[in-house]
Amino acid sequence: MGRFGGQPQKKNPPPYYVIFTLRQLLTEEGLESFMNKLAFIDLLQYTLDGTLTGVLYAIIAIAFIVVYRAGRILNFAQGEVIIFMAYIIWTLIALAHLPLWVVIPLSLVVAMILGLVIERGIFRPLIGQPIWAIVMVTIGLMILIQGITQVIWGGGERPFPLIFPRVPVKIGPLLFSSSIFWGGLISLAIVLGLTLVFEKTRWGLKLTAVAENHQVAQAMGISVKSSIAIAWMIGWALSSFAAVVFLNGKVLTFGAAAIGLHALPVVLLAGLESIGGALLAGIIVGIGESWASAFLDPYTAGASSQAFPYVLMLVVLLFRPQGLFGWKIIERV
Repeated sequence: MGRFGGQPQKKNPPPYYVIFTLRQLLTEEGLESFMNKLAFIDLLQYTLDGTLTGVLYAIIAIAFIVVYRAGRILNFAQGEVIIFMAYIIWTLIALAHLPLWVVIPLSLVVAMILGLVIERGIFRPLIGQPIWAIVMVTIGLMILIQGITQVIWGGGERPFPLIFPRVPVKIGPLLFSSSIFWGGLISLAIVLGLTLVFEKTRWGLKLTAVAENHQVAQAMGISVKSSIAIAWMIGWALSSFAAVVFLNGKVLTFGAAAIGLHALPVVLLAGLESIGGALLAGIIVGIGESWASAFLDPYTAGASSQAFPYVLMLVVLLFRPQGLFGWKIIERV
């Protein structure tokens, strides 16, 4: 009977996440099984964190790749482009007080305009110039963007606006940062969309033809100069999105520009011409970095996760210079 008569009260069942009773847990077999489950959950958490981060790396890698495919220009100023767009977004939100639904599309439009200006004003006159001249110009562009940013906004730190909520996303026993989780899913949709555009649409196939051979593309009536300009616009727009995701709620400084070089191993692993391959390469780098952070950083003072992408880059350059999915071009002499 219950305490006050009637039907006997039912005891509440234990929480669903309690797998073992105390007696089972204290046995050797029960403790081993419980620890194995915890280890599996931790491994799954690190793997999914790395996967989502790798998808974000893929976005920056594609910004490198689309510009290289079109104009054979490896833009070493990519990290500075991301920070420059981050300062513009901060200005629109913190100083102009524009709503978020206006800032995001407006920043993309501004990014595409700036990409077009950079291409027309700096890189179009360099068509046909030696590769080392173009490399030095990209390094000069990196320094120029740094200088313009410091003149306009100064060298102080800025709190980047909170675009995604601070509340983490919880799925069962797994916990994800909201910016990484939602940013990763949006990035995945963008990567898949760009892959379909470049492989299935007439406009994308024109850009692919330009990537393969400028002379052949011109013979087919495709404007190479317009294709290069479009590539720069896409690259800057992707950089604007990357700024929103990577800097969400963080401190905005020029040190964050290192994210551009951090994505370079993804570019080389995928291949300088492969947009779809950037997704897989980003996931490989992201998971490897996450595992190194979890299992090796405690013994290397946090150096392993920082070094992993660049060690992988050196291995790729030694054994497969064209990357996993890059084009292997054979020239007849």
